[in-house]
Amino acid sequence: MIPYGKQSISDEDINAVVEVLKSDFLTQGPIVEKFEKAIASYCNVKYAVSVSNATAALHLSCLALGLGRGKLAWTSPNTFVATSNAVLYTGAEVGFVDIDPISYNLSLENLKNRLSEAKSLGKLPDVLLPVHFSGQSCEMEEIHALSKEYGFQIIEDASHAVGAKYKNQPVGSCQYSDLTVFSFHPVKIITTGEGGLITTNRKDLYDLLIRLRSHGITRNSDLMTKETDGEWYYQQLELGYNYRLTEIQAALGLSQLKRLDEFVTRRNLIAERYHNLLKDFPITLPTLLTKNYSSYHLYVIRIDVSKFKKTHKQIFSDLRKNGIGVQLHYIPVHTQPYYQSLGFKFGDYPVSEKYYEEAISLPIYFGLKDAEQDKVVETLKDCLGL
Repeated sequence: MIPYGKQSISDEDINAVVEVLKSDFLTQGPIVEKFEKAIASYCNVKYAVSVSNATAALHLSCLALGLGRGKLAWTSPNTFVATSNAVLYTGAEVGFVDIDPISYNLSLENLKNRLSEAKSLGKLPDVLLPVHFSGQSCEMEEIHALSKEYGFQIIEDASHAVGAKYKNQPVGSCQYSDLTVFSFHPVKIITTGEGGLITTNRKDLYDLLIRLRSHGITRNSDLMTKETDGEWYYQQLELGYNYRLTEIQAALGLSQLKRLDEFVTRRNLIAERYHNLLKDFPITLPTLLTKNYSSYHLYVIRIDVSKFKKTHKQIFSDLRKNGIGVQLHYIPVHTQPYYQSLGFKFGDYPVSEKYYEEAISLPIYFGLKDAEQDKVVETLKDCLGL
């Protein structure tokens, strides 16, 4: 089986982890801080806060921007449920903005219309979470301009997009947002096993995130409500969480970071090769907007089944039966039973629903060989009856 995604672990990665296992620190220590500073430098951003996974990163980001009961955040329905779940964890209400039919990211046109309508109803969002689907940035400059006009804050869900660029700037620079979230799950661009990270240029958010990831605790006497009792003393200032990254994970991430550009370059070459091999197939291929350099976490094709004798489900199943580990990203969040119980219903976001009926994610990862990619294409051709 050729999987849709897979990590690439080198001997250097293994040695980095072994070195930590022989050290004095296994949980959070100096390697975590080194990893954070390295990511911040790569992204050309002031601060980086590592956490246990990207869901934790999203949750803390929502808390840091003040989401809670009586607040509202919007995001894309074309994402993993973690994005919107993180909003709900805070007690805030979540809403969605339908996607663009070309990029599959949050639609700028729909966002403008929704904001205008929401303003007239007196129910504007407090936070927007644009999702950089498949590794391609949303139209952040325009979204940022809208945030100034309508008064919302921005969390970029860049779980797919470490190593990507927008307008020649690294995704994660927070030039057009308050916070950016990355994922280091094994199928993402680089991995820490599990793990996530938040970048920001705001010192106030950085200080708060540092506390929130560790029970809301501080040892900084300047922040305490009374004089310290001694060197052992700490105070809990907020209701925080145990969301820390370990030294083991940070060592792996720091080693992987050295190859990030190599990983992304290879993914772009694989995507370009898919473009050439599939250009004559009667299917829709991914479109990269001119402002973007994608990290190509995913390579999604769309199949209009009216052109074929098989259903979408049959084509997907046939590919898997023939050793191609395709996947589908994503089931629109608003169609999930839990979200239906909140009042969302089928038909609310038709572009996302139409996309879901046609999308298939083909294998793309650093170690994918040309011969394996050829097999993917030939198998797809056979399954489509071409």
